[in-house]
Amino acid sequence: MGELERLADRMREFAQARDWERFHTPKNLAMALAGEVGELVAEFQWLTPAESSALDEEATARVRAELGDVTAYLVRLADLLGVDLVRAAHDKLDESERRYDPGLYRGSARKAPPL
Repeated sequence: MGELERLADRMREFAQARDWERFHTPKNLAMALAGEVGELVAEFQWLTPAESSALDEEATARVRAELGDVTAYLVRLADLLGVDLVRAAHDKLDESERRYDPGLYRGSARKAPPL
């Protein structure tokens, strides 16, 4: 069993122990995830690119906490929907490798046409 599966089990048990499963619907979890991503984004809002790459200890701790929240909600949502997150990420990377030929897109931020 991998780390994500162990985390999903722990999150499931956490929700069951508190009788929170009824609140953990895909809609509610997606909304909670979006909220946490917003909190993560707020940590970087007004920073220059250089500042965002050199966070102090306090800011790093806040970002770490927000990344933990984002990960927890994402893992819980994927568990509820039966999605293997690692497989899904590999599938998306496979698709991106097909869409973004290194010879055509190296150093470019332009969007590729749909497959």
